[in-house]
Amino acid sequence: MSVTSNGAAAGLASHDLTGADQNLPLVSIITSVLNGAATLEKALASVAAQTYPRIEYLVIDAASTDGTPEILARHGDQLAYWVSEPDAGIYDAWNKGLRQARGQWVMFLGADDQLPPDAVAALVAAAQARGEGLDFVMGQVALYRGATHLRTIGRPWDWRLFRKYMSIAHTGGLHAMAYFQRHGLFDPSYRIAGDYELLLRAGPGLRTLFVPVVVAEMQVGGASNRSTAVFHEWQRAKDLHGVQPAWLNAWDARWAMIKWRLKRWLNLGGGA
Repeated sequence: MSVTSNGAAAGLASHDLTGADQNLPLVSIITSVLNGAATLEKALASVAAQTYPRIEYLVIDAASTDGTPEILARHGDQLAYWVSEPDAGIYDAWNKGLRQARGQWVMFLGADDQLPPDAVAALVAAAQARGEGLDFVMGQVALYRGATHLRTIGRPWDWRLFRKYMSIAHTGGLHAMAYFQRHGLFDPSYRIAGDYELLLRAGPGLRTLFVPVVVAEMQVGGASNRSTAVFHEWQRAKDLHGVQPAWLNAWDARWAMIKWRLKRWLNLGGGA
């Protein structure tokens, strides 16, 4: 059984578009959720509070049983699209959102994460200043455990690092819709590292821009922070795209696991 709401332009309802605003690129924000009733409304509120005037918000719920669909129904006027039905994981959910999204830029936001009010505006302004042709615009991500700030991650993209591991902050970044049109959607066979595999498809030619501001606040404890499986998926993605010799990919995976365990021991959270 599925519940679907397609509000078309409803996701723009909270922003009055007049004059020059109408010429700004539309940004699609996609959230996938499973039983996220405890945190989802904070994510919804952070999107509604964005100062950028052209946003559509899409939420893909995996048939939650904790009241999440009811929350989405209550906030239907804020959403361009939402659905509640079984899916095959986060990347399958994100692909569902991408098929409905109309934006020139696409952002993925966790159901327990939040955006500072100027996050989208800062990223779009930087992209506009740089000009056309960008694939991915990223900022910094503040990692929290509850109300405790652990650390802030995010750095400029560097192929020498990126071919070894996911060295950039993905949450809150802007993907050009044109990138998906050229390289395809996420591979749903990945459970954790599908975002890394997607960006590896462009190889050293990935066109990125780093904006040195915090664009997302992320709770640690997600799938990529709970398990060493992410490092095996990184290795699989690198082997697939031939970015390094297989033996070096295996070594990088082992070294990344050592650093991950050290960060957990120091209570610093996961991430690059």
